[in-house]
Amino acid sequence: MDGTDYAHGMSTVETIAHGRVLVVDDDPELCAFYEAGLRARSFATASRRSVKDAISALETESFDLVLTDLMLEGSTGLELCRWVCDQRPELPIVVMTAYGDIETAVTAIQAGAYDFITKPLELDALKLTLDRAMSHRELRAEVTRLRTEVGRVPGFEELIGTSPAMRKLYDVLDRIRDSDASVLISGESGTGKEVVARVLHRTSRRSAGPFVAVNCAAIPEALLESELFGHAKGAFTDARTRRAGLLQQSSGGTLFLDEIGDMPLGLQPKLLRALQERTVRPVGGDVEVPFDARIITATHRDIESAIEEGHFREDLYFRINVVHIALPPLRARGTDVLVLADRFRRQFATQSGKAVTGVSNAAGEKLSAYPWPGNVRELMNCIERAVALTRNRQIELEDLPDRIREYSPSHVIVAADDPSDFPPLEVVERRYIHRVLESVAGNKSVAARVLGIDRKTLYRKLSHTTGTSSEPPPSDDGAEPSA
Repeated sequence: MDGTDYAHGMSTVETIAHGRVLVVDDDPELCAFYEAGLRARSFATASRRSVKDAISALETESFDLVLTDLMLEGSTGLELCRWVCDQRPELPIVVMTAYGDIETAVTAIQAGAYDFITKPLELDALKLTLDRAMSHRELRAEVTRLRTEVGRVPGFEELIGTSPAMRKLYDVLDRIRDSDASVLISGESGTGKEVVARVLHRTSRRSAGPFVAVNCAAIPEALLESELFGHAKGAFTDARTRRAGLLQQSSGGTLFLDEIGDMPLGLQPKLLRALQERTVRPVGGDVEVPFDARIITATHRDIESAIEEGHFREDLYFRINVVHIALPPLRARGTDVLVLADRFRRQFATQSGKAVTGVSNAAGEKLSAYPWPGNVRELMNCIERAVALTRNRQIELEDLPDRIREYSPSHVIVAADDPSDFPPLEVVERRYIHRVLESVAGNKSVAARVLGIDRKTLYRKLSHTTGTSSEPPPSDDGAEPSA
């Protein structure tokens, strides 16, 4: 009976099977029992009675799962676990063990097994375990497929994702890469605005020139002016020599002005004139110096609202916003979350020298459900932490931060049986507006478009306090804490 297939009528069974399972046990009667029970639960099966025969079958036949006893004559299931992990890492393996061998079963998990189940087996419980293992296999296959598709995007290898929002981004970048038009990149904190700017520079005809980046929010106004425009010798106390500003230094390449929405109002007219004339006058100088740089700016702020509030010049906005790229938040990118998580898992596993080969099904489900307010930066932080903490071959649910493990989505729900329990329409509307604002990180321009009203109407509704809601309106800037 060694090596015999028990799935009689295999072609009929495989049509409806959940998957094909290789059962490995040195007891032929138990093999027959497991196979009959699994066939009755819509699995196709085959059996082998040694690690050697099991490896031979896995090298020549197609299987979706492996179910192996932990204690085999002349060998152990651990040896098979290690072989599968090294040679067929996409194949889940479930080990069967007696109650006294739990510690050994944990060792099997660390060796690469997906799960273990204790004897005597309850077949319905075994089916549930194998169903979960199949879901895990399908999740990993989807990540692998998406990773392959990502690798096919020409020129944009640093950008990860195949969601519709990302495909739209690739199309826009491809069309403007060789243009000198100014580009404004908007998006929530952590969405990768500087990464996009660098990709745009690297794939442009200016790629041989410098890429110069400056954060407008991180430098005091007096110093920022000198940084951008340069200064003449003796322009101020410490100006012992003439210094070219970043606009000049980026000639032939790209100047990236990050957080342009935080640029001091007093500097904005000078920047506007420089961009219009393509010349710059250093601080303390009296000669206009030409420069030739493509200007890419980025902001997480709602600049249209800032213009209405008098914090940003409208003419400068039109100058920098020739082409607008709105980066999608991570929560709007679907399965890109899992592709990014897998990329970061490989990156940090390599850096730390740990054999972390994947993400468990349960952990993957939580990663997919979480809204990621800190976007890609927060996801990277989460996976780095998980790789550092895990003691297993894959990232498990317990390796994730509490906020992700315990997250449950919130919804605006109106439910009541007694008419007196229904909230007033004004309260429902206010709750809904706050929910929309929360989903777009406080960006009132985007929220107004989602709600189908103009910004002035939105401001009026937010400023009208009824006393029925204690929730404060979200901030204008939509800023997120650093991850």
